[in-house]
Amino acid sequence: MKHLEEYRNPDAVKHYVRRIMETAGRRFTIMEICGGQTHAILKYGIDRLLEDNIGFIHGPGCPVCITPADKIIAAMEIASSDDVIFCSFGDMLRVPAGGGDLLSTRASGADVRMVYSPIDALKIARANPEKTVVFFAIGFETTAPATALAVYKAKMENLSNFSMLVSHSLVLPAVRYILSSPDNGIDGILAAGHVCTVSGYEGYEEIAREFEMPITVTGFEPVDLLRGIYSCVRLMESGKNIVDNQYSRAVVREGNKTARDMIGEVFRVADSEWRGIGIIRESGLVLREEYADYDALKRFGVSAPAVSESNECISGEVLKGNRKPYHCPAFGTKCTPEHPLGATMVSSEGACAAYYNYMEVRDRE
Repeated sequence: MKHLEEYRNPDAVKHYVRRIMETAGRRFTIMEICGGQTHAILKYGIDRLLEDNIGFIHGPGCPVCITPADKIIAAMEIASSDDVIFCSFGDMLRVPAGGGDLLSTRASGADVRMVYSPIDALKIARANPEKTVVFFAIGFETTAPATALAVYKAKMENLSNFSMLVSHSLVLPAVRYILSSPDNGIDGILAAGHVCTVSGYEGYEEIAREFEMPITVTGFEPVDLLRGIYSCVRLMESGKNIVDNQYSRAVVREGNKTARDMIGEVFRVADSEWRGIGIIRESGLVLREEYADYDALKRFGVSAPAVSESNECISGEVLKGNRKPYHCPAFGTKCTPEHPLGATMVSSEGACAAYYNYMEVRDRE
């Protein structure tokens, strides 16, 4: 990418909108997987530009939103322990669970710090040998390599005051889960370019064949997204159930082998709970036995309790693509970014936050 303006160029936007309108023989439904794509689609009005040709279903690609509530309860308990410095990405601090969140835990006196990477938490552990430093490791394949590297370095350095509360998830099993529903209503998929940067898109090729579903790998800027949508429309019109990589400046078919090897060194695949969805088989990462000493749940003897969700919040249905945020009676009234009922209203990639921030009142009718 030389200049950001290239990917927000109005003439290029008009070009792709026109091509999509000319190519689409009927109205198609596309699922964009990543919450970052959802925000961009709404922020730049792409859904409006294409409303006669394309309907969007928002996928579960927000790692903050799908982090189980019981993990957040465990995080608050660990953070409240004596001599603990608890480190987390900023988005996780306000995610509600069990009537609280990490921000209120910090207000009660816990040492909860926002960091930008697990390597930052590792530096804090080195600088504070008298404290136990715990990093809340969340995210998809994009953040897992850095988490794995931090654990790997901690073991190499024999850093005994560092551990992880791990809640990493894998995207492909969730896509398979959603497509396995016979009434999913999806005609094509926009795969998230940043995830594919690490994982590649070979796995999507299998999904495209199995579910007879065209898939386009795309980025997050307006021109990226429109080019990806145009590609997906062309595939749907031609009946080609293949993967088209429209994010070739960052993505190759096999992904980043070094990053994948680091993930495989530290983690193994396991069944995982997705908040609002339930257990999805082989959709999570847990520390391998060789790195079990860095498992915060084991170190602190914390068992993540079952947590009941708000009866008013429909974020689970939003994450599964079954409902839109404005279908929720609490949306914009009882549930706002300042007072969220669910994680989808908190995260910078949450669908509810996107609708709240970018859609006008008449769009919610």
